[in-house]
Amino acid sequence: MPFDRQQPYNDLPLLPPAAELETKAVLKQAIAANRVLANLRGLAAQIPNQGVLINSIVLQEARLSSEIENIVTTNDELYRADADADDKADPHTKEVLRYRQALNHGFRELKARPLTTNLFIDIVRIIKEVDFGVRRVPGTALKNAQGEVVYTPPVGEAVIRDKLANLEQFIHARDDLDPLVKMAVMHYQFEAIHPFEDGNGRTGRILNLLYLVDQGLLDIPVLFLSRYIIANRASYYEGLRGVTERQEWESWILFMLRAVESTAQQTFDQVTRIRALMEQVREQVQQQALGIYSKDLIEAIFQHPYTKIQFLVDANIAKRQTASSYLQTLAGLGILRASKHGREMYYINDALFAELVK
Repeated sequence: MPFDRQQPYNDLPLLPPAAELETKAVLKQAIAANRVLANLRGLAAQIPNQGVLINSIVLQEARLSSEIENIVTTNDELYRADADADDKADPHTKEVLRYRQALNHGFRELKARPLTTNLFIDIVRIIKEVDFGVRRVPGTALKNAQGEVVYTPPVGEAVIRDKLANLEQFIHARDDLDPLVKMAVMHYQFEAIHPFEDGNGRTGRILNLLYLVDQGLLDIPVLFLSRYIIANRASYYEGLRGVTERQEWESWILFMLRAVESTAQQTFDQVTRIRALMEQVREQVQQQALGIYSKDLIEAIFQHPYTKIQFLVDANIAKRQTASSYLQTLAGLGILRASKHGREMYYINDALFAELVK
């Protein structure tokens, strides 16, 4: 019986798929992706303060992942809002910041509990700031830009929970599948189950990163998978449909493996440039303003592109007046740029900002 896009896909097959997953082409691509990912993990481990990566780089993944769902904000708005504790950001910017909050929550929780439906629910609730649970109401259908239904996910809370339970079993099964191949399969299955009323795409992309951490392929969740998906959006959705309608697993898995390889290399190159930039600034401060130099100060101005006096105070680097003097000195050296917005003075690391938004 042919697949009907208009009908709820309650017959979504359970995992593992019946198809051969690790074809010769898949295994070859998996080797390449794993190699680049291992390089990224090794490089990230050399950054003394992981907050430099988690705060700034992860925010770009949050922005791009949200952009896929048409939640759009500018980099300037995003990083300025990140520096502020107030509630003045626009709704889209707030939602992007919540994505990073959800990712960080999942990252912390992994140390105490495994990837489960309850953790998925935690993540989507943080993203949407709504008391979501598994979908109970029928009528969900995914449509293209022309308003045509392209997919109708399963309906019925019991059906959805059964499929999520099967997904959990697959994630934690002790089998011989390459973890990156499993990640591709679990990402398809999560998106096909479509367990929530909204936020499924972003939750699914967070689960990809958490799974890589859970499997020891990354120590911290820094990978720009969303960048690749945006650049290859049509292929991403065609790959999902190919599995649903024709069980074309190989092309889908290859797409996801190429996404990992490409984005891991891009992130590796970016981290390399940020490290070089930090070293350049460290040397300049030691040569031109040794009196204010400290390792903590350099790390502080690389944790956020927009730095404030309070950040230095909170990091116990200096009291407020001294912290202000430090930042003014760095601005005088051209390392930072002072910029006033309303009553707030920011010290912007333009070189870091430019690197993050490439």
